[in-house]
Order: sequence, then structure tokens, then C-alpha cells
Amino acid sequence: MAEPELVDVVVVGLGVGGEEVAGRLAEAGLTVVGVERDLVGGECPYWGCIPSKMMIRAANAIAEARRVDGLAGTAQVRPDWAPVAKRIREEATDTWDDTVAVERFTGKGGRFVRGSARLDGPGRVRVGERVFQARHGIVLGTGTKPSVPPVDGLADTPYWTNRQAIEVEELPESLLVLGGGAIGLELAQVFARFGVRVTVVEAADRVLAVEEPEASEVAAAALRADGVKIHTGVRAERVRHDGRGFTLHGADGAEFTGQRLLVVTGRRAHLDELGLDTVGVDAGQRYLAVDDRLRVTDGMWAVGDVTGEGAFTHVAMYQAGIVVADVLDCARRADGGPDASGTARVTGGAVSASGTTGPGAPAGAVPRADYRALPRVTFTDPEIGAVGLTERQARERGINVQVGLAELPSSARGWIHRSGNEGFVKLVADADQGVLIGATSVGPAGGEVLSGLVVAVHAAVPLARLRHMIYAYPTFHRAIEDALRHLR
Repeated sequence: MAEPELVDVVVVGLGVGGEEVAGRLAEAGLTVVGVERDLVGGECPYWGCIPSKMMIRAANAIAEARRVDGLAGTAQVRPDWAPVAKRIREEATDTWDDTVAVERFTGKGGRFVRGSARLDGPGRVRVGERVFQARHGIVLGTGTKPSVPPVDGLADTPYWTNRQAIEVEELPESLLVLGGGAIGLELAQVFARFGVRVTVVEAADRVLAVEEPEASEVAAAALRADGVKIHTGVRAERVRHDGRGFTLHGADGAEFTGQRLLVVTGRRAHLDELGLDTVGVDAGQRYLAVDDRLRVTDGMWAVGDVTGEGAFTHVAMYQAGIVVADVLDCARRADGGPDASGTARVTGGAVSASGTTGPGAPAGAVPRADYRALPRVTFTDPEIGAVGLTERQARERGINVQVGLAELPSSARGWIHRSGNEGFVKLVADADQGVLIGATSVGPAGGEVLSGLVVAVHAAVPLARLRHMIYAYPTFHRAIEDALRHLR
């Protein structure tokens, strides 16, 4: 058995959150080993956020060109996937090569190890024949993988996940999409705008089932306008592939066909691979349970998708800041140096328990995770931004709810925008507290309009104060003022 090598911290999984934690701890002077078996940076830069938004940007440009008619003359569009695929390879992913990302980490003083890691007892990590003993702790950032439903016959077919959809160089003639969540709808709209015949099959009674019903309606209408066929309330029962294409059989007897099948029915953590039993942690959980400092147990933290707090890059980065602060605080206490009380300022700006950040924040304050104002955006056209609770979630919690809704086409900017102006702003307020607890912004800039609503929910800004703000005219965000006026 290899003699353990003593280091300060081991970070297992260098996705967005893990890479951020490992890099900042290394910059702070700790000896950090970062372990990754796939690509440093994780899903987001290679198969998620970055390349998919490049695809969406291209598809939206096609849609905008088609909107010239009736606004500014006439235009003819001939979609071509080649420049999109080329940009994804050359600009986003370096053809799925993480050399730059590895060098970014090692340039900060970290040590990179390629391989699969398993816990091997408290503070110990094994990577092949090498064993590392962490003085100050282990951080798990192992992410999630596509969750493929146990549909009869599916496992034996060459179905796509988001990875194959992102990597595709030649588009299929037709595409079946199993799953009507955010990823499914974004990719469905992209492929449809490039001329692919797309069919979406969703088991729930509406697409984007986690969002407001009004958002589901707008999204479904927009995709249908792009030629996408949407079938909801259909549970997939069987899948068959004949070498040329797929046939999906629904439990109600319906059949759907396509040259390719994209399965986007959620993601899940694979905890059984981590050796959690060696540290007394249940590997049978769906996600790793963490406290408000992202601690799994003493000396072990988790960050990113593996925590189950939302599969978003911004959540992973937010959590990374908390983990960095807490690990440094624990390290200082353990070392008993001049800052043993944990009062040193964290690299990148301290964050106080009250949420104050930046150079003027109370030194050494370790932040606590707070997801009340977690923003999320579905990058369809129109964009769907949301924060906090939906109306249904609020009512289920017994809150005295007020709801206000303003249709975007009825606003001055929406009327000016004309073609492609579908959308609305919906506000969910706690009438007793007089604050917003949730909001949805749908429209051409839905994700950008959301920013002000996130601040309002996060800071619990009184409704009276929001009503007396000045909203620039004519902007899309001015619809917030209209929605406030309609609160009832």
C-alpha cells in the first residue's frame, strides 16, 4: 500500500465549483491537489452553458432575420450549421481539450491529478496507487450525470444526451426529444430553427413544469411557432431503434418517430462511486446533504450540482465562495497562527453573515448559504427568467399571496418591439410581510429583466419602496411597475 502524501486540501472533481475552490485555496497558499477524471471545468464550458448558448445565439439570429418582414423590408435566410459547430469546437471547447484549464489551475499553485478518486477513510483520498492525506479537508465537486429513465429498450439504443447534441457536426433530418424541461426546450428550438423536424414528448401535463403555468404556455406557443410538435402527458413505455431511426411508444398507445432521440429527463449524482461509506456518509442519498456552510461532515465539504441545490453554474460559484471562506477559516484555526480566530479576510472579498461583501466586509465572517433568491433562466426565445417561489409553491406553504401580472405586448416597449414580443412579468408577494417572494420575467430579455427582481427578493425590498421607484421608459423592465400596480 502506498504511503499517504500529506497535503492541505484535496478537491475531488474540478467542475465549475471545484475548480474555483481549488484555485482560490491554492492562491491563498495552501497545498491543494485537484483531481479530475474528465475535463477540468466540467459540464458547463464543454457540453452545457457556453456551447449551448452559442447554438442559441445562432438560432436566435435566424429567427430575428425572419422577423425583418413586416418591420424593415424582406429577408431570406439559409441556415447553415457548419459555422456553429466550428465555433463550438474552436472557441468554446478547444475540441474538448482542457489543457488551458489545467494550466489555469496549476498556474495558481495547485497540483493536478488526472484520474478517478475515492475516499479511503477520514481525510484520505485514493487515486489509483496514490493516496493523499488532507490536513484541512476534502472538497467534493463531482457533479451529476444524465438521469436516463428505465424505459424498455432505451439502454440498448444509440440515444443522445446533451453531450452528443452539443458535439453534433451534421444535423439529423428529424429529432425526438424525451423531456420538456429547460434543456430539452432550448435544444429543441435550436434544432428546429436550423430546419430539423423536432418532436418533444413530456410526461407531465405541461412543459417547464417547475415554472409558472403562464411561462409554460408562452414557451409551448413559441416552439410550436418554430414548427416543434409538443406532446404532454405522455409517459414513454418503450423505445425501438432499427438502425435508421427511433420509434418511441407511449403508454397510451401513441407512437413517435425520429432519426435521432435526445434524452433530457434530468440529472443525478452518482454517490456510490465516491467511497462515502469509509467516512460514515450514506451513499444512498440522491444528493449529498450539506449544511449552510456546505459541510457534509467534519473536514469534508461539497460544492455544485452534487449538493442538489440546482444544476446551475451560478450556484456552484456562489457555493464555492462559501467553501473557500470556511476552509480557510478552519485551516487558520487548526494552524493556531496569528489569525487562529478566523478573522482574516478571505481572498476575493469577505462575506459577512448578514450578506455584506467586498473589501469593507467584516474580516473573516464566513457566509451562510441562502437560496431564497436563487435565479434561474431558460434560454428559449423568449427567455424565461424566474426567482424564488412560484405562486403554487407559495400557496402550498400557506402564505397569504398577492399576484400581479403584466403582459409584455401591452407595455410600450413590447408594443414597439412588435414581432417576437411575447412575454410577461409575474410577481408573487407575501401580503402579510409586504415583500416579493417570487417573480417570473418572460420576454426578449427575460433573463436580464430578472436581475432587478432578484435584488428585490433577496433584499426583501418593501413593496411600497418598489412602487415608488423610477422605471426607465420605454424599457422591458418597466413592466415590473405595471405588475406591481396589478398586485391583488
